[in-house]
Amino acid sequence: MPLPKVQNFTAEDYWSLSDGRRAELIDGQLYDMAPPSFVHQKLIAQFTKILGNYIDSQGGTCEVIPAPFAVNLDSDNRDWVEPDVSVICDKSKLTDRGCLGAPDLIIEVVSPSSRKMDYSIKNGLYASSGVREYWIVDPDRERTMVFFFEEDAAPTIYAFDQTIPVGIFKNLSITIKNLLQ
Repeated sequence: MPLPKVQNFTAEDYWSLSDGRRAELIDGQLYDMAPPSFVHQKLIAQFTKILGNYIDSQGGTCEVIPAPFAVNLDSDNRDWVEPDVSVICDKSKLTDRGCLGAPDLIIEVVSPSSRKMDYSIKNGLYASSGVREYWIVDPDRERTMVFFFEEDAAPTIYAFDQTIPVGIFKNLSITIKNLLQ
């Protein structure tokens, strides 16, 4: 029996999705996204606020953009993702459609439906596309896995009560437990 034919979707398909449907395009495949939980959204809001305030206090020019926000990681238009939080320091990558190229920092907050995507598929995609730093924040496991792709080192795992240094910014660290209070 032949295997079912895999359909390859394009950026045009991605941008033609019906209103209200959230999905990501990865390697020509569409992946639907489930609605986020309260904890998920609270963490995204807190990360956006802390990172934005830090950038402003330092006179920085990086942009902090929460989801939904489209990021095109490749030049062939096969990978459009919506990271939970993106920090983009090269403003030439920003267009009306989103970010064209790799953000400097991406934070994904794990949901039960996104576990495989965040830990596996997106991890490899972000590593190969030039993302400098990637955080996987896992509320169910109360841990955060941090990848510094520029250093090509093993990830560091932090418990929610530990202080996590933000690698792309000097003198900034975040304790996840404090964001949930």
